[in-house]
Amino acid sequence: MKRTRPERRQGPALVRGQLVTDSTHDQRLLDRQGPADWVHMDPWRVLRIQAEFVEGFGQLAELPTAVTVFGSARTPDDSPEYKTGVELGLKLAKAGYAVITGGGPGAMEAANKGASDAGGISVGLGIELPFEQRMNDYVDLGIEFRYFFVRKTMFVKYSCGFIALPGGFGTLDELFEALTLVQTHKVTSFPVVLMGSRFWGGLIEWIKGSLLATGKISAHDLDLIQITDDVDEAVNIIVESEHNRSKRREEELEAVASQTAEPQ
Repeated sequence: MKRTRPERRQGPALVRGQLVTDSTHDQRLLDRQGPADWVHMDPWRVLRIQAEFVEGFGQLAELPTAVTVFGSARTPDDSPEYKTGVELGLKLAKAGYAVITGGGPGAMEAANKGASDAGGISVGLGIELPFEQRMNDYVDLGIEFRYFFVRKTMFVKYSCGFIALPGGFGTLDELFEALTLVQTHKVTSFPVVLMGSRFWGGLIEWIKGSLLATGKISAHDLDLIQITDDVDEAVNIIVESEHNRSKRREEELEAVASQTAEPQ
């Protein structure tokens, strides 16, 4: 005997059996007295995610070439690390770059402050957290995101390089995401600079002694990371990388033009 189960089409989906609800999405949407839990359903989240991408792309598309600076939100404003962040933001802005941070306090605030003091464009890409963290006062353009992965896309898409000041899990997350993207050629000509050899030195030694020594990475993967204590050197790494990328782009365009040119 053929098994009979209730079924309903919901857009492109077909649901049967216990997955068929007593009401439709339209009913729940139009019922003003109904529950509001529909806003937490995955299909609706897709639209919210889409909206975050659209908003981020729209707000950031016309930025000048930018550099993203990461670092701890817990960096005290009277610390040497904070001072380095201010100097870094200032010199990046003077070199013609917009400065993007996570928009929070600490090292992020320092880089935004430096960029703002230099008259540059200071951007903060915030994230919704379970604890309160307001956008710092030195941000000219601030965008708050619900989803980390949307925010990460904005960091990469609108930056020509990353500079990491000393930081915690969040900084490490962004650092290794960037390194993975560069290693796998998802992004190219993308420098990753670590500021502070004393802070980052142990991590570099671990990478060499554990990852490289056991064959988990290749020797040339170490070249993806550059470490310095000098702000001018960090900025010069970014400038040189951008110059080389522009030069390669021009050469590629010239090659294409020469191949497509009609014979004389």
